[in-house]
Amino acid sequence: MASQYDVIVVGSGPGGYVAAIRASQLGMKTAVIERESVGGICLNWGCIPTKALLKSAQVFEYIKHSKDYGITVGEAAPDFNAVIKRSRGVADSMSKGVQFLMKKNKIDVINGVGKVKPGKKVEVTGQDGKATEYEAKHIIIATGGRARELPAVPIDGQKVIEYRKAMVLEKRPETMLIIGSGAIGVEFAYVYNSMGTKVTIVEFMPNIVPVEDEEVSKELAKQYKKLGIEIFTKSEVTKVDTSGNGCKVFVKTPDGEKTFDVEVVLSAAGVVANIENIGLEDVGIKTDRGKIVTDDYYRTNVEGYYAIGDVTKGQALAHVASAEGIICVEKIAGQPHVEPLNYNNIPGCTYCTPEIASVGYTEKAAREAGYELKVGKFPFTASGKAKASGAPEGFVKVIFDAKYGEFLGAHFIGNNVTEMIAEVVAARKLETTGEEILKAVHPHPTMSEAIKDATEAAYGEAIHL
Repeated sequence: MASQYDVIVVGSGPGGYVAAIRASQLGMKTAVIERESVGGICLNWGCIPTKALLKSAQVFEYIKHSKDYGITVGEAAPDFNAVIKRSRGVADSMSKGVQFLMKKNKIDVINGVGKVKPGKKVEVTGQDGKATEYEAKHIIIATGGRARELPAVPIDGQKVIEYRKAMVLEKRPETMLIIGSGAIGVEFAYVYNSMGTKVTIVEFMPNIVPVEDEEVSKELAKQYKKLGIEIFTKSEVTKVDTSGNGCKVFVKTPDGEKTFDVEVVLSAAGVVANIENIGLEDVGIKTDRGKIVTDDYYRTNVEGYYAIGDVTKGQALAHVASAEGIICVEKIAGQPHVEPLNYNNIPGCTYCTPEIASVGYTEKAAREAGYELKVGKFPFTASGKAKASGAPEGFVKVIFDAKYGEFLGAHFIGNNVTEMIAEVVAARKLETTGEEILKAVHPHPTMSEAIKDATEAAYGEAIHL
């Protein structure tokens, strides 16, 4: 007879392990099925190790510009292998932390490849090829996503790579072309450029970081060009020839076709959901355009089966998956007042330098939605803290509804702005108005006071501009 659980979670990424912990807290007997390492892509190959790489790049940049701070040091050089090793060490320690949380919360971790089956069952195939069945009252699919492979650019793992390989290259390439300028693309562009690689970015859309406000996109492009990163927008890689020593890349641009000879091509053209070969068809679970269809509480069309994270239609972000996991489990447990997630109040953070953080409407989207706007912008060149920190690049931009003062959106680019955006998320959740932000005293000198300064600008009351 199959082992019995209240909840089985297939996948232990930031959606899966968080859902499992919350289920255990609510008194449910819980198991997690994981084919690789607990913590999923985020902890092992995404969010965490990339931040370690970025920090190493940033430290090297500090050393190179130490004279700007009145400090003289000898010539510095990056030890590429040591940087990679540090990144892997950080990831491993975080994964061990999640393993500890599994034990602490009495969650069974079942290693193997999970496949959902009819009758609220999951079949798990271990490394030895042996399959074991488990039963649960509730099965949550949290299998995450993987790098999207473009038809014209097959990934071979050697010359054409995806983000996982980019984190463990044995040597630093002299040249790299990056396809796509979302978070993954621009973060790796900064890391490798800082280490001395000549980097070229090719983006299909009119602006890099295309989901961001246009002013933010233009500011990042300006800063990257200063760093020597070459950028081609409205452009498409049509072919990569890997028959030689490196890669000959053919790019269709607004100015005609160009060719680039590079050592490595990094394909960073987004992610696709891991929904193949996990039993959806056998159970009869509906999908639409490569995603599992759910309601506001992550229930699929088949009773007892749920889906969260990158396999569903929401933003493919770790904190979104975690929030979905908690909502899903609390609804299963019959908790009172479980609210659906507001996907228009999800912060997005990109950890390039300068950093990008945003939430809510862009200015363009707000105007298209019919709002009359009050828009305020405060440059970090006017911020005492930013100037003292040696990081005057970027700005804070805030968007309010002119009629009622609703906080419609905020868009930041600058040093450490990913630590500032939560103020706006909380303010929007509490339905705070622009007038209330104006009257909320912000500490000085801080980067975060730029939110108040930008709000003053929106309301025609700018003091420091």
